[in-house]
Amino acid sequence: MIGIKDIYNVISSTFPLYVPLFLGYGSVRWWKIFTPEQCIAINKLVAYFTLPFFTFEFASHVDPFAMNYQVIAADVLSKVIIVVILAFWAKCSSKGSYSWSITSFSLITLTNSLVVGVPMLHGMYGMMAEDLVVQLSVFQAIVWLTVLLFVLEVRKARSSVLSVMASSKDSQVVSVDVEKEAQGTESLSSEKPSICAILRVVFLKLAINPNSYASIVGVIWASLSNRWHFGMPSVMEGSITILSKAGGGMAMFSMGVFMSQQKKLIACGPSLAVFAMVLRFIAGPAAMAIASIVVGLRGTVLRIAIIQAAVPQSITSFIYAREYDLHAEVLSTAVIFGMLVSLPVLIAYYVILGLLN
Repeated sequence: MIGIKDIYNVISSTFPLYVPLFLGYGSVRWWKIFTPEQCIAINKLVAYFTLPFFTFEFASHVDPFAMNYQVIAADVLSKVIIVVILAFWAKCSSKGSYSWSITSFSLITLTNSLVVGVPMLHGMYGMMAEDLVVQLSVFQAIVWLTVLLFVLEVRKARSSVLSVMASSKDSQVVSVDVEKEAQGTESLSSEKPSICAILRVVFLKLAINPNSYASIVGVIWASLSNRWHFGMPSVMEGSITILSKAGGGMAMFSMGVFMSQQKKLIACGPSLAVFAMVLRFIAGPAAMAIASIVVGLRGTVLRIAIIQAAVPQSITSFIYAREYDLHAEVLSTAVIFGMLVSLPVLIAYYVILGLLN
């Protein structure tokens, strides 16, 4: 039975996340401490140093030989369920859209689990919950963000082809010779680039994303160290730890800075904001609940699986949406507004699931 003390423990372990968020917001919006150029520098500091070391430290302490593969199977199955539903909607519904399917996938499945989920779930269920969240976070960084990048690159390639085809049609003239030449150009321009070419672009983007290879290198280190039972040299561990400890706080501070630079808290309008919140906080946990029950999760592990799926939106998903010009205002709202409402929402999940025990 969940009591007042349990709720207080959750709040006391997660409320500190909002302190750097508030300071980051106020330092730009109210106190004018940082200029726009300095805000860019802060974001780069977080993206290229503190957050990658933060990610690496968690990933390097995962034991790949003792991972809960049942939870990972539930995570995979939930994503498959979502993809099937979205693909069916895009193909069979008159209102369906592949672009919106991609955005919906991001909203439902991609979470800020390492920065926000770890302290929240640790406050709720302890070290076991933290271990499970880290495992799913590493899996998301290596697998699901790669899948998202691949799909976005396919969409970009397809859009480029359609654009060239449209421009070639517009430029056609009455002359038969020129018309034949235009038709030839159209046939050449219609050549969905090879899968290998798209994969090359994806992996190049991952190679310059510090958080991607922080996860991969962390898992490789964890595999080797657990296989042959050796520890990290104290000099190396100390160097990583000193930057890693700043990771969570600086990530939230950077989030506050980002929020302060937005003209509107709800950039996409109220109706799309509600749509984004429903997908993030209801559809995602619902899909995870179904998949978890199917694979046989029960008890505390089932509750952890459901709650971690309701963690706020992944910042990386917004970065990709902005880069590929795909509903960036919706993802921006999901990140900002989701961060503000996540604490009461997650506590509500915690209480309800505790009562159902």
